[in-house]
Amino acid sequence: MAQTAATAPLDPLEPRDLVAPHHDDKSLNETLLDHVWRKPGKGWFMLFGLTLSALGLLVIGVTYTLARGIGVWGNNQPVGWAFDIINFVWWVGIGHAGTLISAILLLFQQKWRTSINRFAEAMTLFAVMCAGLFPLLHTGRPWFAFWLFPYPSTLGAWPQFRSPLVWDVFAISTYLTVSALFWFVGLIPDLAALRDSSKTKLQRTIYGLFALGWRGSGRHWHNYKIAYLLLAGLSTPLVVSVHTIVSFDFAVSLLPGWHATIFPPYFVAGAVFSGFAMVITLIVPARKYLGLRDVITDRHLENMNKVILATGLIVSYGYMMEHFVAWYSQNQYEMWTFYVNRATGPYAGVYWLMIACNVITPNIFWFKKCRTSIPIMWVASIAVNIGMWCERFIIIVTSLSQDFLPSSWGIYTPTWVDWSIYIGTLGLFGTLFLLFLKFVPAVAISEVKELQLELKHARHNSHGAH
Repeated sequence: MAQTAATAPLDPLEPRDLVAPHHDDKSLNETLLDHVWRKPGKGWFMLFGLTLSALGLLVIGVTYTLARGIGVWGNNQPVGWAFDIINFVWWVGIGHAGTLISAILLLFQQKWRTSINRFAEAMTLFAVMCAGLFPLLHTGRPWFAFWLFPYPSTLGAWPQFRSPLVWDVFAISTYLTVSALFWFVGLIPDLAALRDSSKTKLQRTIYGLFALGWRGSGRHWHNYKIAYLLLAGLSTPLVVSVHTIVSFDFAVSLLPGWHATIFPPYFVAGAVFSGFAMVITLIVPARKYLGLRDVITDRHLENMNKVILATGLIVSYGYMMEHFVAWYSQNQYEMWTFYVNRATGPYAGVYWLMIACNVITPNIFWFKKCRTSIPIMWVASIAVNIGMWCERFIIIVTSLSQDFLPSSWGIYTPTWVDWSIYIGTLGLFGTLFLLFLKFVPAVAISEVKELQLELKHARHNSHGAH
């Protein structure tokens, strides 16, 4: 059917379908605040109970670890790093999409970020909180974790600045601080909207406190725009630097499979890959049950799938280069690690699952039918998250368990404590995310309204041109 002049975009780059055109400011307010004021349904309570149960596992696992020491984990000689570092790197990677969507796409003036940035920023915060737990527990005595900071100690004890793990402390704490600030500053106008539409005095007081006296004046908007842009500029290098530093944990060693200069870009691409996959995993059910299809359109989902395809190809290229460099170096230890140990060793099942999920799965997004199919993209996003966890497992465990000396080889098996802490962090993440959906607008209302006005002007101008 031919498109009419009223519906056909004149410029193919114009983001016409990012918000349903029938909305105005009032209907957008009602749509985007509805899930905050509405009483949670049975589905929310069931999910909340499930995530709280998983969170209980975290409490049990951490309590048992603190009481008995990290000897209750599966870590051994030679696998001194295991589930804790695997999960740390995996959670940090998941957090990357939030900053990428919020900061980098904002600086590049990509309008399609508008409806999904709040989701992604919240995801970043919660993922980094989960990530921080693992190295903290891995120290064995987390109550002395402040020793990792260069405070003026009378004992003259200072951190070992040549240790990549100290670099992690600064990278993660900086990332968490800037991400939290960025998220909160973006929330201020919406918190004021919640304050103004509150139905009780308590709600008005709480939202009013967090709105910091926002009145929507010209000066407020001017300061807000500058602060938001500055934080976006500050966050952008962090996207690259944080996972680069995490990759240095491995790349500065001499272990076969770790000592590679490709690790920094390969880790950053993998982080964006897994982060976007997690956004799809969360946003697909959320937009359905929160009634947000008018503002989180199929075009948003398709664009995210394109990013997953692009970063998936970079990750595949990284795998290929690792194997090529091992062959080109003719180093027997590197050759054995990549061509024998990983592909046919005791963890070959995890390796081939990684290849299936990270190399084969994203290629289905070459086809528009797959990029726009909700069930396919949701299953694919879960597969990518599993694949990226497998990648961390393969990098860490295979290189440590079988390195230069066959006499020191060993097999790693996680214990119930390892699994309970990992599943527990999934519960912590889910619990925080459900609370976020209940008490805060999941979509940035002020930014969607601004976009809607721009689209109306564009339509008006295009009609005028006719």
